[in-house]
Amino acid sequence: MKNLLITGLPGVGKTTLIKKISEALKDSHPAGFHTEELRERGVRTGFALISLDGRKGILSHIDIRSSHRVGKYGVDIKGFEDFLGTIPFFDPSTQLIVVDEIGKMECLSDRFQKLIKEILGSERLLIATVALKGTGLIEEVKRRHDVKVFEVTVNNREALLSEILKALDMGGDFG
Repeated sequence: MKNLLITGLPGVGKTTLIKKISEALKDSHPAGFHTEELRERGVRTGFALISLDGRKGILSHIDIRSSHRVGKYGVDIKGFEDFLGTIPFFDPSTQLIVVDEIGKMECLSDRFQKLIKEILGSERLLIATVALKGTGLIEEVKRRHDVKVFEVTVNNREALLSEILKALDMGGDFG
């Protein structure tokens, strides 16, 4: 198993966990991104993209006028795809790819879907968060024979970091 997927309910700590894993494995020259909620006066208004080298973009926002929508959020597909183009996923020094997340908004992008399939088929290790529920690519990646899916819960989220890092130290055997 060379691909590790982290799933769980919204707000359970998937992004926090993947950020901790990225930091712990920084010597593997990870490339990728995580998402972050955008909030105004305590109300979530959208989602930002943050590359592992600190660049920022916008994935979605309530003020984005787009034919691509998830709930109340307009999704900026072109902006997302431009952001993806700046990440050195296949640079020779990149050993680890981090993606937060394979979810409904991200899967609206054909480029993202192709990228995820290419990464999964490559020699590089992928650590990604994935929506707990979903069809299409979300379901497809979780059913692959070369992935191990970890479900984050309130009860296991602290222990999961060390469990995942231990498995990676043993050569990525998530068996």
